[in-house]
Amino acid sequence: MKFISKSVLFSLLAITAFQAQAQKRDGLTMWYDKPAVRWEETLPLGNGLIGMMPDGGVQSESLVLNEISMWSGSAEDPNNYEAYKSVNAIQQLLMAGKNNEAEELVNKNFVCSGQGSAFGTGANAPYGCYQNFGYLKFNHAIQAKDISKYERSLQIGNATANTSFSAHGVDYKRTYYTSFDKNVGVIHLTASKKKSISFSVALERAENIDSYQIKDGEIVLLGSLPDGKGGKNLQFASKVKIVFKGGKLTDDGKQLLLKDADEATVLFTASTNYYGTNPQEVIARNIEAIEKITEKKRFNNHTKAFAKKFDRVALTIADDQSKFDIPTAQRLQQFFENPALDNGLAALYFQFGRYLSISSTAPEQVNALPPNLQGLWAHQIQTPWNGDYHLNINAQMNHWGVEVSNLSEYHNPFIAMIKRIAKTGEKTAKAYYNAPGWVVYMMTNVWGYSAPGENASWGASTASGWLCNHLWEHYLFTQDKSYLKDVYPVLKGAAEFYNHILVKDPKTGWLVTSPSVSPENGFRLPDGKGASVVMGPTIDNQIVRELYENLIQADSLLNLNDPFIQQLKGKLSQIPPAVVISKSGRVQEWLEDYAEVEPQHRHVSHLYGLYPANFISPQKNKAWADAARKTLEVRGDEGTGWSRAWKILFWARLQDGDHSLEILRQLLKPAFVNETTYQGVGAGTYPNLFCAHPPFQIDGNFGGSAGIAEMLLQSHAGFIHLLPALPKAWKDGAVKGLKARGNYTVDVSWKDGKVVDYKIAGPNKALVKVLIGTEYQDYQIK
Repeated sequence: MKFISKSVLFSLLAITAFQAQAQKRDGLTMWYDKPAVRWEETLPLGNGLIGMMPDGGVQSESLVLNEISMWSGSAEDPNNYEAYKSVNAIQQLLMAGKNNEAEELVNKNFVCSGQGSAFGTGANAPYGCYQNFGYLKFNHAIQAKDISKYERSLQIGNATANTSFSAHGVDYKRTYYTSFDKNVGVIHLTASKKKSISFSVALERAENIDSYQIKDGEIVLLGSLPDGKGGKNLQFASKVKIVFKGGKLTDDGKQLLLKDADEATVLFTASTNYYGTNPQEVIARNIEAIEKITEKKRFNNHTKAFAKKFDRVALTIADDQSKFDIPTAQRLQQFFENPALDNGLAALYFQFGRYLSISSTAPEQVNALPPNLQGLWAHQIQTPWNGDYHLNINAQMNHWGVEVSNLSEYHNPFIAMIKRIAKTGEKTAKAYYNAPGWVVYMMTNVWGYSAPGENASWGASTASGWLCNHLWEHYLFTQDKSYLKDVYPVLKGAAEFYNHILVKDPKTGWLVTSPSVSPENGFRLPDGKGASVVMGPTIDNQIVRELYENLIQADSLLNLNDPFIQQLKGKLSQIPPAVVISKSGRVQEWLEDYAEVEPQHRHVSHLYGLYPANFISPQKNKAWADAARKTLEVRGDEGTGWSRAWKILFWARLQDGDHSLEILRQLLKPAFVNETTYQGVGAGTYPNLFCAHPPFQIDGNFGGSAGIAEMLLQSHAGFIHLLPALPKAWKDGAVKGLKARGNYTVDVSWKDGKVVDYKIAGPNKALVKVLIGTEYQDYQIK
C-alpha cells in the first residue's frame, strides 16, 4: 500500500482542534441561545477537585457547586463473619439445581450486615452518599426584559464557560472556569459601560451547616456531614471573595452586595478534611494564591495547565462547519435524525468525554478520588444510587477511555482506590469464604466498603477480577515495570481468592465460581421459575481466565518465578473456555443454556470477553466473533445510556463501524421531549451532553467517548489496527495522539475511508505489526 506524505488533513486538524479555540465557535464549543431551566442544561466545569455548573440566568443566576470528596457516612465493617459457614450449603443446592433455594440462603446469610448502601439511599447511613456542596446564588441588577444577543457556551478546548447578552445598550459578559492552576472557581464579569455591574451573591446549602459568616468582604461557610452512626464525620469549608474595580462592596449579613462596579471577579473555593488536611487552612491558601494576580494571568495560567492534558489528542471528521452555528440542543436532534449530517458532533462528543475525564478527577492530588457515578457533578443531597462506585461495570466504564485517549495518569486515582479496597477486601474474603487474598463485590464508597450488597440478584457478583483488568491494562499501555511490580501483589491476591473458592461443576467437571450472578440479569429454571444465583456465569469464567493469564505473564515479565504461578497454569485447563456457543448460536450467558427472563436486558455481561477483555476477535476466532454478533442482534440496540455506550464498543470490536455509529446515534437521542416539556423520555443525552441512564450517569459519556476511539484505533489483539470500525459517513478525517498498547502514540489521516498517512511513535525503535484494511504491515519506529 502506498502512502502520501503528511496530508493536508493534519493541518486542518491542528487548526480545528487547537488554534480555533480563540474563535467564537468551533468544533470544541457547546452553545445555547437561552438560559438553562433545569440542571441537565447547565454547563459542567471542574478541575478534578471542585466543580461549578452555571445556568446562565440574566437576572437571577445559580451555580451548582461540587467538591469531589463531599461524602457523608464513615468507615464501617459491613462483613457478615458467619457467612462462610453457609457457602457449602449454598453450593450443594446449586449443584442439585435448586437455584431458588440457594438464592434464599444467599439473601439470608450471604449479604452484607447492617444497612449496606440502604438500597441506594445511604445519605444518613454509615455507607454514606456523595452530595452536592451547595449553590452560588446571584441576583444581578439587570432587568430580564429587552435582552438581545443572548448566548451561553462551554469551550471544552480551554475548559471555560461564557454567558453574554445585551441589555439597555450595554453588552455584558460572564466568564466561568475552575482553575487548573489553583483550586479556585472563577466568575469574571465585564460590561461595555462603566459602573454597569451590580449584584448580590450568597452561598447556600440545604443542610449540615455549622457556621456561615461574612467578614472583610468574604463569605466563609463551614459544615460537617453525618457519619451515619449518630455523629459527624467529614468536615467541609468554603470561601467566596469578590475582587473588583470601581464600585462599592457591602453586605447584609447573608450576602455580599457589589454596586456600580466596572469589572468584578468572584472567587470560590472549597475543601474537606478527607485529604488529611485542615479545610479552613486550605481554602484560605487557595484564595490567597490567586486573588492578587490579574484576571488575564489567572485565565492564562488556567488554560495553559488544562492544555497540557487536553491538547494531546485532536480529532477531525470532515464536515460542514456551519453546524457550529446551530445550538447544541438542536444539533442533538439533527444527529439523532441523521448522524451522517453532523460528523462534527461525533468528534465533539469524543472530546467531551476526554474533557470530563480531565475535569472530574485530579491525579496530582494526594488521596485523589476517581470520578463517581456522576463524575463530580451533583445537584442533590441524596444523589441517585448514592453517587457511589458501582463495580459491575459503571466505575470501570468511567476509565475505559483514559488510556487510548492519552490520559493515562487519569487512571491512577481509580488504581489507587483498587489498591485501598484490596486491603479491606481481605476481610471480606475471610468473612464470606474463609479464603486468602481479597474480594470486593458490586459497589464501594470512599470509606473502603467491600462487602456484598443487600440483595443476591444484583449484589452477589464479585468485582475484584474485573478491577484487576484495569491494573493490567494500565501496564499494557504504559509498559511501566516498576508500576507492575507494585500492583503484582494486588493481582496475586485476587487470583489467590479465586483459586481458593473455585468448585467443580458436577455436570461439566469445570472449576467455577459459586455462588454468583450474571450482573443484574436473571434466567428461567426448567420449572419456569425465575432465578439469578448460579454457578460459574460466563463473565466470571472470562474474568478468572483473564486474571490467571495476566498474572502468569506478569510473573514472567518481572522474572519473579513465583511458585503460585505453577498452580494457576495447572488450573487454566480446568476453567471453562472463554466462550461457549449455545444451541442458538450465541455466546452462552450461564453454564447451562437457560431461557432468558429478559432477552433484551441492559447488561451484556457474557460479552466481557469481547470488551473489555480480548478473547473474542474477528481475526483471532471468527466463530466466537459470529456468536458475539448474534448475541448482540438478539439483545437489541436499546438500553440505558451506559448500556448503549457498551454496545458501541462491542460493535467496534466486531469491526462494524456503521452499527457502532447507529448505537452512537441512539446514545445521543435527546432525552427530553422538547425544550418546554421537561418529562424525560428515557435513555439518551441531555441538552448539556450529559448521558441519561436515566437519570444522569457519567459512565455513558465515558463509554461513548471510548467507543469512538475504539472505532478509530485498536491494539488488543496483538497488533495495531488502524480504522478498524470506520463508518461510511466518516469518509475523510484525521486523528492525532491516540495511544496503543505498548506505549505507542498513533496519528492517522484518511480519505474516502482509506488510510492515506499514519505515524507511530514509541519509546523504543521497535518493529510494530500494523493492520490496515486486510493488509498487515511491519512499521519500524524511528
